[in-house]
Amino acid sequence: MRFKVLTLNSISVKGLDRLPRDRYEVAPEIGHPDAILVRSADMHSMEIPLSVRAVGRAGAGTNNIPVALLSQRGVPVFTAPGANANAVKELVLAGLFLAARHICAAWDFVRGLQGEGAALEAAVEQGKKRFVGHELPGRTLGVVGLGAIGVEVANAAHLLGMRVLGYDPQITVQRAWQLSSGVEQALSLDDLFARSDAVTVHVPLTEQTRAMVNAQRLRLMRDGATVLNFARAGIVDETAVIAALESGRLSAYVCDFPSPKTLRHPGVIALPHLGASTSEAEENCAMMVADTLRDFLEHGNVRHSVNFPEASLPRIPATARIAIANSNVPNMVGQISTCLAEAGLNIADLLNKSKGEVAYTLIDIDGQVPAGLIERIGGIQGVLSARAV
Repeated sequence: MRFKVLTLNSISVKGLDRLPRDRYEVAPEIGHPDAILVRSADMHSMEIPLSVRAVGRAGAGTNNIPVALLSQRGVPVFTAPGANANAVKELVLAGLFLAARHICAAWDFVRGLQGEGAALEAAVEQGKKRFVGHELPGRTLGVVGLGAIGVEVANAAHLLGMRVLGYDPQITVQRAWQLSSGVEQALSLDDLFARSDAVTVHVPLTEQTRAMVNAQRLRLMRDGATVLNFARAGIVDETAVIAALESGRLSAYVCDFPSPKTLRHPGVIALPHLGASTSEAEENCAMMVADTLRDFLEHGNVRHSVNFPEASLPRIPATARIAIANSNVPNMVGQISTCLAEAGLNIADLLNKSKGEVAYTLIDIDGQVPAGLIERIGGIQGVLSARAV
């Protein structure tokens, strides 16, 4: 079978090379695509073809993708978690140094100097007094969110000699194993803010995390603290941050999201969304999501999906595979099994997983998938999508 993949952005060649040309047709304009590869293009206003079976984002966030709509269609949305973690980690560390040593303000000062020789040297010596900073060892960094990026930031800050507090009530076992034993657990967000000289956030933007960094929590911080936001703009209440900068509670706000409120404020270091803007990160994201997309299209396996459960089943020789997405309600597997029994088919292996309102089933049957079976399964109330793999 040959698959068609629609690209909505320029995708790294190294990623596209993971899709063999003898099995995949990949283009920015293509009819009836089986899958979509996207980076930053806004898909909310796009009419997504009904032929689409999967969407892969070469990045971590999905704010530009209508995930709820695709879930209703039984379409998984894949991301590349951790593929850009090192790039973001490096920028967070750079942000800590920029704020601690007032580097941006000092650089601007030097660029405005005039004169030469002794006069220039005198101006430098006179002006540098304004930019006395502090060192990082011994200071406390609070890391909110201990996913791939948060863990790397926490470990790196610990190696720099900082005391590190971490908070993530949903930390996975995998990330917990990766976290340095020197990172301390904060009891709550308020506890983390109250004990930190700097706070960096690494969580997705949801209704629960919107304005997580707000006036109440900023008041808990030590005077002269720093807030870093390389996650999503909406996680931080900018009005509260500006007020905290004016009062001296904050000495710096370092972010990746310039806005009219923060653009020219002297206490703000705003970068042009550089978090994952390295050639290595773009290549890693593209390769990771291409591999994930291929495994789903060719084998039905699900990894790194934001709306589907993890589901991976080894293939058994001389069997055919059926992949089914359905609403997570009782007796779905029973009804599907009945369809197979009525068709006289033997189940060689079966995997059923659920995540929220979506359940996903992989079934390997002896022999071939008979004509009409997928349509009968698709007709069961609650089935969102079904296909022979």
